[in-house]
Amino acid sequence: MSRYTQKHVYDFRRKPSAVALAVGLIWSPQLLADNTAPQPQIERLQVLGEHPEHSGVLGAVDGLLQQQGVDFSAAGGMSALPVINGMMGDRIKVLIDGSDVTASCANQMNPPLSYISANQVSTAEVIAGISPVSMGGDNIAGVIKISSLEPQFADDEALTWQGGYLSAGYRSISDALLLGAGARVASEHFSLDYQGAYEDANSYKDGNGDKVLDTLYRAQNHALTAAWRNEQRQFALKLTHQYIPFQGFANQYMDMTDNQSYGVLARYQQWLENDGEFSAQANWHSVQHKMGFFTPEKTGKMPMNTDGDDYSYQLHWRLPMSEQSTLLLGQETYDYRLDDIWPAVAGSSMMGPKDYVNINDGRRFRTAAFAEWQQSLSQRWWLSVGARYEYVMTNSGQVQSYNTMAMMGKPNMDAAAATAFNGQSRKRSDHLLDATLLARYQLSDTQRLELGLARKNRAPNLYERYSWGRSAMATSMVGWFGDGNGYVGDIDLAPETAHTLSLAYKLSNDDWQVSASTWYSRVQDYIDATPMGTFNKSGTPGGQRNILKFTNVDATLYGANLEMGYRLADNQSGLWRLNASVGTTHGEQDDSNSPLYQIKPLQTALTLQQQLGDWQQSLNWQWVAVKDRVDAHRLENETAAYSLLNWNSRIKWQALTLTLAVNNLLDHDYALPLGGVSVAAYKADSSAGFQQIAAPGRSLEFGVSYAF
Repeated sequence: MSRYTQKHVYDFRRKPSAVALAVGLIWSPQLLADNTAPQPQIERLQVLGEHPEHSGVLGAVDGLLQQQGVDFSAAGGMSALPVINGMMGDRIKVLIDGSDVTASCANQMNPPLSYISANQVSTAEVIAGISPVSMGGDNIAGVIKISSLEPQFADDEALTWQGGYLSAGYRSISDALLLGAGARVASEHFSLDYQGAYEDANSYKDGNGDKVLDTLYRAQNHALTAAWRNEQRQFALKLTHQYIPFQGFANQYMDMTDNQSYGVLARYQQWLENDGEFSAQANWHSVQHKMGFFTPEKTGKMPMNTDGDDYSYQLHWRLPMSEQSTLLLGQETYDYRLDDIWPAVAGSSMMGPKDYVNINDGRRFRTAAFAEWQQSLSQRWWLSVGARYEYVMTNSGQVQSYNTMAMMGKPNMDAAAATAFNGQSRKRSDHLLDATLLARYQLSDTQRLELGLARKNRAPNLYERYSWGRSAMATSMVGWFGDGNGYVGDIDLAPETAHTLSLAYKLSNDDWQVSASTWYSRVQDYIDATPMGTFNKSGTPGGQRNILKFTNVDATLYGANLEMGYRLADNQSGLWRLNASVGTTHGEQDDSNSPLYQIKPLQTALTLQQQLGDWQQSLNWQWVAVKDRVDAHRLENETAAYSLLNWNSRIKWQALTLTLAVNNLLDHDYALPLGGVSVAAYKADSSAGFQQIAAPGRSLEFGVSYAF
């Protein structure tokens, strides 16, 4: 059998059925792992899917990743920001088919995960804390790796129809309609695949039945992939398009009024002797993004336009050095360009007569090289050692304010800030060195220990360095934290450097699955924020917000997670399993011991699941503790403890798959600990101040998918 044929067979064998996928997701990520194969990272969780089976999962990818322990900072319906180990946003490297897509928005309304829908995902991996250097740099919290570019071929020489699907879903809490479609034709050497998704939702209601203002949205994602192969090589070309005509952001002063993106990704793979492999990939992604107001649920008039382009390439080699060792080598380059301009508003004395230039010819250029050695020292010991060097250059051109007129008899703060900014040297260069040590010791056939040590780095993004405005209006347009505050950049920010230790114990046998892990991370030059002023747009007692400047501090974060799964019974009534989990995270500044922003409190979960043939159902209980450690600088709200009960059911009959779920079964009213404040509610009625965003109430969710 040729090397090409062996790889082809392996790829199809490793994909589980839809039922097995769901069991693994809900009960224990370790069920999907091969205990005899080297696992090159701590806390690596993986979802494996297959488009015809995975097609019933519609909407944003948040649901897939939440089942792997990822939290989310609330934003728009398609644009929530992931949180891993208490760190969010750019501290997590999100790779979509290996490409690095940058959020081109001062509020990060278009983060990488917003450019792909759940039904388009083939595999999703979460590497929390310590990720191997081969998985990417420019992160200190971990890596989320989403793959959809996995061409599937046929056994026939002729190009034939291989299958397709149509999916639809409905959510009562927001009157949401979700649609998905896919189709594939293939031969032995050629494959053509299409995946598309559409979602339209109104603003959802909370547990009291009240509308949570400005949470409505509409979005569509499309991907077309063509691939060719022979016995030694494979080439794939993927074209993507996204269109979001509107998306409400309850915890921001602005909304998304248009987001259109186009992407091209080309990948070449060459299989070498002795199971080695070379891959080369090039990527271009362009987005035109607009902010403003579109709904009476949050009114105003202020256009903001952003254009961003990502260019990148990656060259990777996997070279087996012996039966027990492998060398991974790579060279990667990423070039991001950004223009952020706020057009003048006709007739406005404050927002005109000139355009406000927030970032002009912004650039963030990265080039990196890495080497990683993986070695099986014995039948029990496995080791991985890696180093990665990365050069990061950022720069920005000259800027301008709307005008230079005095405001209410006072000097124009933004005009003075623009002059000072333009007078500075703005180019900055950073040299980053990542290093990782990952080890695994197999205690027995069912038990293992894992250890990880790492030094990881992240350079500041363009908005952290080059947001220059000083007025309440200008600063409140910058910030992806959902806190209602305003933010000012600092050209001289240093990169974040995290030193992390991670330990894990894992047990897996016929009845029990146990995973216990703990981690500790000391971050030098953590990018936090320090107050430099205040503003109050309503004049009410609860309307005060802070103007904050991005600042380097030293910080410490640590946490622990425990997951346990037990098979209760396997008889005529089906397979019954019980799963429990508990997790906690702590983060604080070193000098003041003050809490870091958006650290989720203690959380637990208990799930009972039944699987009987092609039918499965689960009942899930979640409890989250009081959030009373809050960031005073950001005026973060405390939140009360809450518990939730969720039920879902899924049945497959021939080509038809039906799902039915009730989330928040008891219609509990609670606030989202990571939700931020409701700017929309504050604008509608400022008397109550900035209240935490309420979570969705009871929601009946129905889905149907037909494969053909």
